[in-house]
Amino acid sequence: MRIAVDLHIHSALSPCADDDMTPNNIVNMAMLKKLDAISITDHNSCDNVEAVIKAAGSKLMVVPGMEVQTREEVHLLCYFNCLDKLMDFGEVIKNELPKISNVPKIFGNQLIIDDEDRVVDERKEMLISSTDLSIDQIIEEAISRDGVAIPAHVDKPSYSIISQLGFIPKNLEGGMVEISGYSNELLTKFPSHKLLYSSDAHELGQILERVNFITVCDLSVSGILNALRSPSK
Repeated sequence: MRIAVDLHIHSALSPCADDDMTPNNIVNMAMLKKLDAISITDHNSCDNVEAVIKAAGSKLMVVPGMEVQTREEVHLLCYFNCLDKLMDFGEVIKNELPKISNVPKIFGNQLIIDDEDRVVDERKEMLISSTDLSIDQIIEEAISRDGVAIPAHVDKPSYSIISQLGFIPKNLEGGMVEISGYSNELLTKFPSHKLLYSSDAHELGQILERVNFITVCDLSVSGILNALRSPSK
């Protein structure tokens, strides 16, 4: 089964995202664009994921996720098969963030929003900082919770594993990598079935149309994670 996905979307919790990236706005836009599954991957936090899952209900598949910034300033997309494992992972990340306060007027708001799009709180610490965890440590923490870690936007000139390290580490070789756009150069470096195209949406209009597909055995969170672990050839 081929399904249309966008597995890298930021909510209003990410300071760099628009405040109108609320759970219902995201779900409704994804449905308007006829996506089968999405993931909310805020910077170093998962406080809005449950609200998006509730807002989606049975209308849209939502994969629990987070975009983590490692000690090396590399962004990794981490996905989990249930909310509890993501929340447990989130506590690890929260404890490894530097104790620096966010400055909303400079960096943007970090809004925690419920499933009825009401602002219920705000994260005070700056979420766009590097955690005090290495790439290897993040991967280990994700895998220990049956999660999947994927290098984010490897074609971008900053915060990607290639821009920071210049190579893909051995523990990520042969796995899937995320891209922000297709190019002939990328296709010479990575097989097409190893490329996950995502929007990295910070605004509603940036959420993908039905342009990126993955092959799954069934339309479920576990089915999607299995496809990310072992991309079809």
